Amino acid sequence: MSSDSKQPHPPEGTAADTTTLLLCGARLTDGRTVDVRLGGGRIEAVGTVGSLPSPGARVDLSGYLLLPAPAEPHAHADTALSADSPGPVSYATEDVQRRATEAALLQLGHGATALRAHVRIGDVQGLGPLEAVLQARRSLRGLADLTAVAVPRLLTGVAGADGLAMLRDAVKMGACVVGGRPDLDPDPIGYAEAVLEVAAEHGCPVDLHTDGGDPVRLARLAAMAGGLRPGVTIGPCGALGRLPADAAARVADQLAAAGVTVVCLPQGGCAGTEVRGVPPVRLLRAAGVRIAAGSGALRDVANPVGRADPLEAAYLLASQGGMGAEDSYAAVSGAAREAMGLPAVRVEAGFPAELLAVRGDRLPGVLSLAYSRIVVHRGRVVARTSAVREYCDSAAALELPRQGRPDARP
Repeated sequence: MSSDSKQPHPPEGTAADTTTLLLCGARLTDGRTVDVRLGGGRIEAVGTVGSLPSPGARVDLSGYLLLPAPAEPHAHADTALSADSPGPVSYATEDVQRRATEAALLQLGHGATALRAHVRIGDVQGLGPLEAVLQARRSLRGLADLTAVAVPRLLTGVAGADGLAMLRDAVKMGACVVGGRPDLDPDPIGYAEAVLEVAAEHGCPVDLHTDGGDPVRLARLAAMAGGLRPGVTIGPCGALGRLPADAAARVADQLAAAGVTVVCLPQGGCAGTEVRGVPPVRLLRAAGVRIAAGSGALRDVANPVGRADPLEAAYLLASQGGMGAEDSYAAVSGAAREAMGLPAVRVEAGFPAELLAVRGDRLPGVLSLAYSRIVVHRGRVVARTSAVREYCDSAAALELPRQGRPDARP
């Protein structure tokens, strides 16, 4: 079982919402218009419009496309929203907690109901940033599920002994995933071996930062990771796209055979990696490698901009990565959830009620103009974004619709 999911569901004893909620008139990607009844944190029933009795609240989703909610597999909660800080970035517990919470809510508003946040440990900050992110996780109960990844700086040699001890302490504190940046260690392979050892001791998944530009190193990593459960994720692998085609193909086959997931960052880079860009996602997928997409750095020293919007990541995979709209959205939803060890979500009875409604009727249009959104987590609406576009009087004769309400006109 993945360590992301080894916490009780809901995490830390939070009960799922037990009230009934009826989503009315939602459009599905197969073209059907349906009602969807939610209860106990799950989808109870899906039926034709008007066919489902419900004693609870109703939400009119006429004009919305209903999708499985996205998940964020690669965020940096400890440094998020720090680019505009005057002077050195503060790592005081209250400052990190505030930034981590604000960043998570920003991602939630865009639809991500589960987040995996990488947190650096060691150096002068020690375990302080991790404790702050864990406090943010507690404050987000019932809104979004936040998982912390412990990322030590060094793990080999004399200097790495403290990092290794701190990594074990981080897991005991509540970090559910063992991470790291092997490219920055003097012995990258030794670093990866240490991470895999700690993960095996505690039954945790592994999530490593790497540029992916060294095919020999990736082959060694794949060989070490093969068969490890609950699984190994690497990313963002921007340099993998710069390898010769034959070398990239061999690496793709090795990663697929080992069951390693690649998380790319179409919106930018992150600390711990130097090469920006998206790996050859079509080649990797053709080889059988699971591809997920995340946001990466969010307005910090590694990337001073960023929207933390999974639909933007899917849009970029479709527009620049050559993936179809459905596969691009799967990279930020189903594949991301699978990489994080979370249960699958489909708009069918029995599945978790983790849903995103976006104004629009087809997925390509939604990825292009994803303005108004309604986010459902554990069976209840936890975020709404309502966008209204208006034009001046000279455009009134065109009768252009407003984004906010399907029946309104400017």
